[in-house]
This record gives sequence, structure tokens and C-alpha cells, in this order.
Amino acid sequence: MQEDAAPFFIGPHRFDADDPARPVLDRRYALIPEPGERVLGQHRLGVTGQLLGPTESVRAWELSAPAAVTVTDRRLAYVCPDAELSVVPARDGRAYPRHRRPVRLSRLVSGQIRWQWPSRLELADGSDGGGELRVVCDALRTIRQPSLALAGPDPLIVALARQIRRAVAAFRLVHPELVELSPPERDTLLVRVGGAPGPARGAVTLPGSLPVEFLSRDDYYRPARDAVPAWPRLASPARNRPGSAC
Repeated sequence: MQEDAAPFFIGPHRFDADDPARPVLDRRYALIPEPGERVLGQHRLGVTGQLLGPTESVRAWELSAPAAVTVTDRRLAYVCPDAELSVVPARDGRAYPRHRRPVRLSRLVSGQIRWQWPSRLELADGSDGGGELRVVCDALRTIRQPSLALAGPDPLIVALARQIRRAVAAFRLVHPELVELSPPERDTLLVRVGGAPGPARGAVTLPGSLPVEFLSRDDYYRPARDAVPAWPRLASPARNRPGSAC
């Protein structure tokens, strides 16, 4: 089981990228569970990548068609074979992930969040009258928090929030080798793993989360248009490392 695989939900990986940590799919683009992994639910939902800050939230990318979202006892994985990846332009006008060269956007996009990472869940009203669930993580060396937003009918999103809350709490309680829990955090997770419905809106904390790293320093800082970066640009991020942010 990987405990420090880089999170790819801010820059969803494509099959034209060198990404050994991506979900493994079968020939029909369905998730292949890892040995011993248990599938808890499958849904079709809208998927958006966000960066949450203290004063503003920014959409980093979005999928133009619903994705197949699979929830297991170890992770959340999404696969979208039918839509282009739409990267939201940054302030400098670039319309692609800054740490990668421009490539032809594949029609097959996938990504995952392992249960070591989320620090909280946020339930909010969606833009189309439904619900939106944000799976939020903490990141190193920045106050901006990467978040995967899942949108769909309100009853489904509320039930999904309960399902993910219980799965994350159970995972951390049975895998103490991956996360360090204080007695108060363990007590909180014991409450989270229970069957209580939880709030219909608002945030629920998930103690014991591990912070994540972005792939590139440029993912932390997006200078204003025409600003000159204060650091040298690298041709590509270092491979087989958690990231190249330092």
C-alpha cells in the first residue's frame, strides 16, 4: 500500500503522462481494485479540481462530462473517458498545468485521492441546484488547499459525504502505521465512523490527515500577468519524487 504517492487530483493524469501512481484500469476503463481492496460504491458525478485559499477559491480544472467515481475502503478514484479536460486559465493566461509542457489533451482522464490525505469534507449547494461535496486536503509550504469537488443530485451527494466520512475514519483507525493519531483524534474518528447522518451542509474534520505536495513550485504561486518569476524554470519536474517544490 502506498503511503506517500503524489496526489494527482489537482493535475489529473492522462495516459500520455508518465504517472506510476495512477489508478489501474481494465480494458473498459473500470477501476481494478488492489489486492484486498473493497469497493463501497460507484457513482456518476461532475468533477472539478479546486484550490481553496483564506480569501478566495479557484477552480483549477473541470471535466465537461460526468465521471465514473468509485469509493473503496482505501481511496476515491474517478475516470472520465468521454470528456476533454478543461484547464481553467491562470492569471498569467496560461491554459495548461504550469509544471508540464503543453500536450494534446486526452479524452481519458483519471485520478484518485487516498484516504491518508483528506483533512475535511465540505458540503455546499451546487451551481445547478444540486449538492457539491469538496474533499479537502492540506498542502505543504502553502496555505492553499487542494480540493476535489464532486457534484450531483443533493440526496446522492449527502449520502456520498457520509460514505466517504466513514471510509476515511475506518481506514485511519485500522492503519495506525500510516497515520499517527493522538487519543483525542482517535476518539473523534470513532465518532466519524459511526452511522450518524452528519450535517446536511458545512464542514466535517477528519483528524490524522497527511499533508500533500504539488508537483511543482509553480503550482503554489501563480504570478500576476507579465510578472517575472523569482526562480529559474525547470524543463520538467523531477521524476520518482514526491515533488519539485523545493
